[in-house]
Order: sequence, then C-alpha cells, then structure tokens
Amino acid sequence: MVDTGSGKIRVDKWLWYARVIKTRSLAQNIIKSGKVRVNSTRISSPSSNISIGDVLTITLDRQIKILKVQAPGTRRGPAPEAQLLYEDLSPPPAKKEDLIWTANTVAVRDEGAGRPTKKQRRETTRFRENAARPDYEDE
Repeated sequence: MVDTGSGKIRVDKWLWYARVIKTRSLAQNIIKSGKVRVNSTRISSPSSNISIGDVLTITLDRQIKILKVQAPGTRRGPAPEAQLLYEDLSPPPAKKEDLIWTANTVAVRDEGAGRPTKKQRRETTRFRENAARPDYEDE
C-alpha cells in the first residue's frame, strides 16, 4: 500500500521500501559513506528525513541513480508497488559505441577478470604507444 500523505520518512527506510537498496543496514552504510545526496546536499545521517518532491542522488557500484520522491511509503511491498514511490530521473546508460577513446583515457581491467587475451594485450600495447605520442589523434 502506498501512502500518499505529505509525511516525512527516514532516508534509509525509504531506500529500503523503494527497493533501491537490498537491506536497511546496507542503506545505512551507503548513507554514512556519503554516497547519497538529498536535493544536491550530501547527507551522512541515515536518520535524515525526506519528503515528497525531494530529489535523491545515489551512487551505486557502477551507476548513479537520480530519484524524485513521489510518496513516503509505509512498507516494503512488491516491486510494482515500490516503483510508485519514485520517479526515475537517471540518464540512460552510455552505449559502448558512444564511448570515445582519447589519449587521456586510462585502460582499466575489471578486478578478477583473469589474464588478458592476446588480442587484449595487443590493444593495450597499441593504446600505450599512441598515448605516449604528443601528436596523437584518433586514427
């Protein structure tokens, strides 16, 4: 059931109700680490209150979510009910084709990805050689 009143609710509870974060203790840890902003102001207390109309910016593992609070909620219900609590303002993720490699780009491999293949080693070598050239432009 979605509460449409104008009441306030704790941020950690709301993140849990809206199914943005899996558990309430994880929500508290993320808030304490400074990864949540309310109306572009960083918060560090899970007991901070939010109300309808507030915009939350949440930094998760590999994405940033921007959510506008539509309702405070009263319980952690099913996913369709949780989606009624917010409006997602997050930009769509970038496609691989849209990414542009420049000389300032750093080659990074995912931790635990194993050894690079021969093709990946050649690409890394080519990238490093081209980035070292002062007259380098995309070829």
